[in-house]
Amino acid sequence: MHPALLYGLLKPVLFSLDPEKAHELVTGPARAMLAVPGGKAYLKATLGFQSPRLAMKCAGLDFPGPVGMAAGFDKTGELYPFLSSAGFDFVESGTFTPLPQEGNPKPRLFRFPKLGVLVNRMGFNNPGMDAAARSFHKQDSSGSNSKRQRKHPRGVNIGKNKVTSNDEAIQDYIKCFRSLQSYADYVTVNISSPNTPGLRDLQSTSFLSELLGEMDSVRTGLNSTVPIFVKLAPDIDDRDLPGLIEAANQGNASGLILTNTTISRDIAGASDEMRNTQGGLSGAPLFDRSTDLLRKARDIGGKKLALIGVGGIDSPEKALAKILAGADLIQIYTGYIFQGPTLPAKIARFLDRVCKKEGCTISDLRGQEAAFSHWLQGHQ
Repeated sequence: MHPALLYGLLKPVLFSLDPEKAHELVTGPARAMLAVPGGKAYLKATLGFQSPRLAMKCAGLDFPGPVGMAAGFDKTGELYPFLSSAGFDFVESGTFTPLPQEGNPKPRLFRFPKLGVLVNRMGFNNPGMDAAARSFHKQDSSGSNSKRQRKHPRGVNIGKNKVTSNDEAIQDYIKCFRSLQSYADYVTVNISSPNTPGLRDLQSTSFLSELLGEMDSVRTGLNSTVPIFVKLAPDIDDRDLPGLIEAANQGNASGLILTNTTISRDIAGASDEMRNTQGGLSGAPLFDRSTDLLRKARDIGGKKLALIGVGGIDSPEKALAKILAGADLIQIYTGYIFQGPTLPAKIARFLDRVCKKEGCTISDLRGQEAAFSHWLQGHQ
């Protein structure tokens, strides 16, 4: 049975369950499918789409296309083989912390389907950096996923433990970087989750400068060239963006991921339940703010700054809008939950159709809103 049809049949059942439980029920069989003879080929044939027009280079890395899975879906590092076979051009796993962490008390993940919204207060639940390293090592030791041959880049998202004070936070990031950088095609510094107390206080120019300076020194000492990205919140003040970009540049970071979830509930049609549910909000209502911040970052950072756009992408047209606003690459998560497993391929096919019609490649569309906005009319 085609995965899309199966998802359509199961979706009412899955959406009747606790979201975290539903995630566990789906991802278990998904991983098992790769062990079935022909399982990987079947996934690629039914859920994947590749075109040379969509291939690109970003932050010195080769990507087969622009559609990635955002951090938070694969919290253990075990889902990379499945997701990289199921239509995603790259996968970002994590957030990982030095010590294993259970996260916040359950329930901690909530759906609001009418507005295409998830609210989570997961709290960096993860098995810890050592367990993640073991998972990645096992995957890469298979031979087909070695870093030299990895066709679908793996991002590794790192953070600090809840018990670690902000004064000692840099050491947590350094520990994770040392442990996991050899398994990563790029590393993301997460200083923007709203679910670890005080973490967003680290989104200052002074802290980012110090953090990236130390990480760059460690990277040099390890003889590593792995690109570093910084993930920011949509709730930052626009006036802070130039300083953060300058700190990223001075710290030799390759770029930014815009954006994480929001703590804002200034959303038309939001129910009282949604407004009163604590945690980071993701999904359709985040699209405008995250895209606006992306556009500003491209204007400030210029052509050399690598940008990954994430937030509210639930259709091919919204994916294109992120790219036209300045994104090199895009990531999805909440839209994937609500729209189903065919969304990555739908996005890729649409982007390829745009490129074919316009006689260009996907990289030519970056930041070109004025020239290609006609593709978005009536769809945003």
